[in-house]
Amino acid sequence: MPHVQLNTRSGGIELKRNSRRDGDENAGMRSAPLISTLCDIEAIERVPLSERGLPSSTYEILRSGAAQNPDAPALSFFARAADHASPFVWTHAELFRDITRAANLFRRLGIGRADVVAFVLPNLPETHFVIWGGEAAGIVFAINPLLEAESIAELLRAGGAKWLVTLGPTPGLDLWERASRAAAAAPALRGVLTVELTPYSTHAPNSAGRSPPAPREGLAVLALREAMSGEKDDALNFEPPSAEDISSYFCTGGTTGLPKIAKRTHRSEVFDSWAMQIATWGLDAPARTYLCGLPLFHVNGQLVTGLAVWSRGGHVVLATPEGYRDRGVIESFWAIVERYRVNAFSAVPTVYAALLQVPIGGRDLSSLEFGARGAAPMPVELFRAFEAKTHIRIVEAYGLTEGACASSVNPRGGKSRIGSVGLRLPYQDMAVMVLNEAGECVRLANIDEPGALAIRGPNVFAGYVNPAHEAGLWITRESESWLNTGDLARQDADGYFWLTGRKKELIIRGGHNIDPKVIEEPVSAHPAVALAAAIGRPDARSGEIPVLYVQLKPGSEISEQELLDYAIAHIPERAAHPKSVTALPALPLTAVGKIFKPALVQREIADIVCANAAATGTELASLEVVQESNRGWLARASVFGDAAALSSALGAYAFASEITPTTRSN
Repeated sequence: MPHVQLNTRSGGIELKRNSRRDGDENAGMRSAPLISTLCDIEAIERVPLSERGLPSSTYEILRSGAAQNPDAPALSFFARAADHASPFVWTHAELFRDITRAANLFRRLGIGRADVVAFVLPNLPETHFVIWGGEAAGIVFAINPLLEAESIAELLRAGGAKWLVTLGPTPGLDLWERASRAAAAAPALRGVLTVELTPYSTHAPNSAGRSPPAPREGLAVLALREAMSGEKDDALNFEPPSAEDISSYFCTGGTTGLPKIAKRTHRSEVFDSWAMQIATWGLDAPARTYLCGLPLFHVNGQLVTGLAVWSRGGHVVLATPEGYRDRGVIESFWAIVERYRVNAFSAVPTVYAALLQVPIGGRDLSSLEFGARGAAPMPVELFRAFEAKTHIRIVEAYGLTEGACASSVNPRGGKSRIGSVGLRLPYQDMAVMVLNEAGECVRLANIDEPGALAIRGPNVFAGYVNPAHEAGLWITRESESWLNTGDLARQDADGYFWLTGRKKELIIRGGHNIDPKVIEEPVSAHPAVALAAAIGRPDARSGEIPVLYVQLKPGSEISEQELLDYAIAHIPERAAHPKSVTALPALPLTAVGKIFKPALVQREIADIVCANAAATGTELASLEVVQESNRGWLARASVFGDAAALSSALGAYAFASEITPTTRSN
């Protein structure tokens, strides 16, 4: 396989050839005991965590992983799905050297332990250099490259970024234009480092030889590869970070108004990566090959299909800059799995739904041990259909940015419990609590009793950049501080957790978190709008899609289409553009005058049931939509005709349904 490294003499790309056959890194894998029950987790915990010898930083855990398999492939990348047979490959030794170069470059550019380097990049090898080299030198801030310039600028200012890494000018892409406008509006920014696509594909738009203009006077613009080329690659030029140092910033929730930026430590990322490996593969399991299609500005892409894999000397296959957003990756998915002998991948429900439409075509998928699911609820029908067609197990998990990434996972040694998010990670506490109106813990919930889901452990973050966002975040129980996840859950007698709802109002579209305020605030500024409420409408493909309800001011006249056009024009985040606007005479309110959004969700679910009844030729005799404390949203209907057809259709949605047949009375 061809592999690539930075040429330290010229800063260019030097291709080499390697006789290693695809998949050889999986040869001779030994099995490790898998976790089956909560008792297995408790047995692991009999050895104190302090005796496990975890590395002190993400840089050190990468060093440890590289030492296990220095000459084995660590990172394979192809810019187009059609080129997956001829990737660019880094061995572990080469990858660690490039990360070290990046770290020394950032320190030379003035990134100290408390300074921030932000990146606005697609999935590229350089993205990993920036993440892990940047964390060694200072703090790395991941920013979604799909955001508009105004939102990027707001995040750069809120995070106090000193340097920005982004794509240089690229024909057909507008990322440089958006990022440079954002950079010009970020006063604390000292410079911009650019990355090019051309070295990775002859099909990539050619921007070689162009010198990007500085976004504003006094702002340096450097080429990342050239700047890295002269840096030392065998050791850091400075003291490495400690476990309690801040490693990264991640935006969670909204991206406008007051951005909610989470501060994470080296300890939290190292621990979570290590604990996830134990939870999915067992203690001391050998290296595995993971396919990465999720974005690297997301915690799952960075940790599950990055740091955790390399911590054991494993292999990451980075599938194109767009990942799963690249239709070619979906269409070539099974061929990629076969070629690289992929052992696991992570995906959101939309990806599983898309893969159901791709023929396997006799491919050898025997290497594939499981697919992980997180970030969005998985419809039961989709879960069953995927496993039935592919015979690949889906492992459902749960986590949040504030908990590094994962907090619980279904045990691979145990039976799948569809709808459950599994057992807690070893060495991390997870509990369901009954809270009073002040948000204080009254007691732990009983078995199967719903309550607030809380976590405590080494993976919990260090708070938000703006402490004002921490109101109601921490729960004190017996002098210990717990993180209130904002989710509602129950725990069964075997220790499995089941989500029953969300207190926080985030709309989760294909694993992408959308703060309703991003939609509501711009629309509320319209002179005809009195009130606006954005909610997530259940969707068979994306999990949820944003829709908007409005109440007009007395005497105002405007069509729903005009308001929809206005919303799209004024909401900077594309994923947050509502799919519909519905004007009601009055929005439902609580007794204290707050908009009661559950009533709006109820309307949407009822509409979905009616639409699917019509599509299946089923006549509804009765319908009610309720929110049960231990199951979440439930659509209960009696029908004339084929109840099974309607039940099957509704199985594609994340809400529960009970459809029963009835007969007409004379």
